[in-house]
Amino acid sequence: MSTRVATPRSRALGFGLRTARVARGLGMRELARMVDVRPQELSHWEIGTRVPKIAQVGLLLGALRVEPVERQRLLELAEYAREPNWLERSIPGISPRLSAFIEYERTASAIFAWEPLLMPGLLQTPEYAWAILGTGGRQRAETELRLRLKVRLLRQEVLTGRDPSPYTVFLGEAVLRQRLGGREIMVPQLKYVSELAKRRNISLRILPEGEEFHPGLNGSFVIFDFADLPPIIFLEQYRGSAYLYDEQQVADYQAAQRAMAALTLSEQESFALLGEVIADLEA
Repeated sequence: MSTRVATPRSRALGFGLRTARVARGLGMRELARMVDVRPQELSHWEIGTRVPKIAQVGLLLGALRVEPVERQRLLELAEYAREPNWLERSIPGISPRLSAFIEYERTASAIFAWEPLLMPGLLQTPEYAWAILGTGGRQRAETELRLRLKVRLLRQEVLTGRDPSPYTVFLGEAVLRQRLGGREIMVPQLKYVSELAKRRNISLRILPEGEEFHPGLNGSFVIFDFADLPPIIFLEQYRGSAYLYDEQQVADYQAAQRAMAALTLSEQESFALLGEVIADLEA
């Protein structure tokens, strides 16, 4: 019997298995018959609430004719699926790490984001995103950059699509004061955020610069909440990222969110500050 878990790795394993099954055009019952398991058990594996044995993963990957590189990745996820947290380095291109992150965004019942210095990806204009993606210390092919940009913009459908996710975002005042790409990029970017902030599913608040310490000074983080599964914390650094699932660590970040909420401007005050910064830039 597989163990009930729902850690970040077990969910990423499930995403990978489901993607491979859909790519092969197989229904869940059909695949379950091929590997001799109950469809209910296969369903648990695909949503990450249970972890199959390594041998069972091997059978699935064989039945689905998964390519060697992806096969190795999924077997590695299965091996360490029960570990509560997940540290992973960045991989060029549209990596499995990014695919997992997109799936968390897509399936979350609510998302909270804290960004002290840069506009979150879900709120970026194409020009602002391009100014970020086109730099970073190493040369990338234009085709890779355009693919990254396309994926980043498609992610925004979780906020603006037919069934948009509730999104609470705290921005450091420095995000507004940045001159990334100059006025011609920052003015449209801030106007775009001002319009998005009017949506009913989006709550945007600014945390002003000040002398008081708060947990957000330690860096950005994202909290994914799920309807029937435990929350996941996402931390991103320059060349790597981490997913946290441990109950106490999740509680600590939720407490950090509450502490920061006490210091942020209200939604109305934040909207007014956005307008002031835009006016200053246009002057």
